Amino acid sequence: MLNKEELNEYALMANTLRFLCADMVQNANSGHPGAPMGLADIAVVLGFHIKLNPKNPQWINRDRLVFSGGHASALVYSLLHLWGFEVDLEDLKNFRKFGSKTPGHPEYKHTPGIEITTGPLGQGIANAVGFAMAGKLASSMLGEDLINHKVYCLCGDGDLEEGISYEAASLAGHHCLNNLILIYDSNNITIEGNCNIAMSENIKARFEAQNWEVLSIDGHNFVEINTALEKTKNATKPILIIAKTQIAKGSKNFCGSHKAHGAPLGVEEICISKEAFGLNPKKQFFISESSKIRFKNTAELGELANLEWNKILAKSSEKSLLEEMLKPDFSRIVYPNFDEYKLKGKGIATRASNGIILNAIAQALPGFIGGSADLAPSNNTELKDKGDFPNGSNFHFGIREHAMGAISNAFSNYGLFLPFCATFFVFSDYLAPSVRVASLMRSKVFYIWTHDSIGVGEDGATHEPIEQLSHFRSMPNLNVFRPCDAYENVACWQVAFEVEGPCAFVLSRQNLPILQNVSKDNVHRGAYLKLHSKLNLQNPQITLLASGSEVELALKSAEKLEEEGIATQVISAPCYDLFLKESKGYQDSLLKGKVIAIEAGRALEWFAFSDDVVSMSSFGASGKGEELFKHFGFSVENIIRVAKSHLG
Repeated sequence: MLNKEELNEYALMANTLRFLCADMVQNANSGHPGAPMGLADIAVVLGFHIKLNPKNPQWINRDRLVFSGGHASALVYSLLHLWGFEVDLEDLKNFRKFGSKTPGHPEYKHTPGIEITTGPLGQGIANAVGFAMAGKLASSMLGEDLINHKVYCLCGDGDLEEGISYEAASLAGHHCLNNLILIYDSNNITIEGNCNIAMSENIKARFEAQNWEVLSIDGHNFVEINTALEKTKNATKPILIIAKTQIAKGSKNFCGSHKAHGAPLGVEEICISKEAFGLNPKKQFFISESSKIRFKNTAELGELANLEWNKILAKSSEKSLLEEMLKPDFSRIVYPNFDEYKLKGKGIATRASNGIILNAIAQALPGFIGGSADLAPSNNTELKDKGDFPNGSNFHFGIREHAMGAISNAFSNYGLFLPFCATFFVFSDYLAPSVRVASLMRSKVFYIWTHDSIGVGEDGATHEPIEQLSHFRSMPNLNVFRPCDAYENVACWQVAFEVEGPCAFVLSRQNLPILQNVSKDNVHRGAYLKLHSKLNLQNPQITLLASGSEVELALKSAEKLEEEGIATQVISAPCYDLFLKESKGYQDSLLKGKVIAIEAGRALEWFAFSDDVVSMSSFGASGKGEELFKHFGFSVENIIRVAKSHLG
């Protein structure tokens, strides 16, 4: 129980924190003061429970703190400064300024102590579920004596309105993630006003139905906050703490008003509000010495916990496994050989060859884990003999693509795992927000997207991706691979482990022939010469450029064109993104004569390199894959026609 002296000190700390945030927003003349001021009381108490070490921010057994509402960034940065991370007072004064450590919304790898870039509302809740799942798996692999941390997530009304929060909470409850604490800043305010204009559900009943324990508290009562956090230490399932708060708590005129959500309070309002609490209105960014000392307790307790953990690690039999997971050795991977298919003249879909490759990787790397959105048999993503989460490497996300993407981001940032997640390519739209955030963070996530084109066939237009390939190729920091066969698939994976950031594998449903082997160096350049012209090695008249299943079509078309005396070469382009980064000299060395790109998608990006593009200008249809390819112009006859039209 907190005594009177502690309660008074907590109140001073909370007021210091809330007006530090108000000063930041005012100084920037931009930002969100409401949520930080309303959460200040909870943040103060949380600091005495959370286990962090600012001197070793990457300590693997630290508690994770996720702010799902990135608009509370002023509070995040203030806490990081007060707790002792490398965020100084000058950084707080540079809030939202270009080049500062304190951007408008928190960014992973940009500011020390930020665990993940949450971005759109709701992502952070799914990220927190991912961190909690990663903690459970790590504990299963390394032992509870080494991994026993908690995951704290602060969210608001907007986060819970987003559908991704429902998906993630459902999975968390299903797995009884008792290391997860979700603190709901229930101030009943969104940008447009009171929540009752768009939301009336019973949040407590919703989470209880998803197998969560729910606690309800006054979010400004230090005793209730502390008691609730104490209860979480003996949890048997995930815990939701519904904290009733007032937005902009401490503001004399804007407390409880939606006007305090996304605009500075104003100099006069801050001054009169400070005076009401006995603070000097003339002092900005003021932190009392007693509060400084109290806030530093978080760092001191965290450093002590880290030192004790180091002693446990030194004696642990799992120390070598931990080190192996922290620094995976990719040279241990024995990639499969597909000569048998080639010798027998058999084809294999790249989704199938990819499944064989995934299993080879999993045999070599204990931290390589992942799963599918209820499509493992179709995506070919089952890791054989590897068991299921929480005691194995296979994840069953259920039909929850939104949450799957955000959970995978957290697994990547956790520090021990190399996660993949899978679905049909057309459903990648459901993952787009989390893929974008992963790309922004340059986090190592592998996306397996199968059924890559109109080759899907009878399922029809709703299941045939058209615009998705162009969409994801346009996303910065994301490398999208579309291999033409099993060997190129292997090379794509070898490159994927070497390049920075997330990677996507866009794979065929239909069988593709095994072509000649290819080195990872070729794939590393994004595109390479697949077939020389026999008629004119140096100066072919036509260059056919293709990716994925269309490479076979390009090769067949080139053979016919050469028979007709038209010198033709073929370029395989498994990764547009890497090709785009190559020098113009290299690009020009490949793109000779009239260049015709062939791709069974929208393919607008290939116009930058081509004289013409044989692509999809409409949605697909229902029918056999080979029939659809012919109908939409992906036939040898049409490629020859297009080529000849460019030669007059």
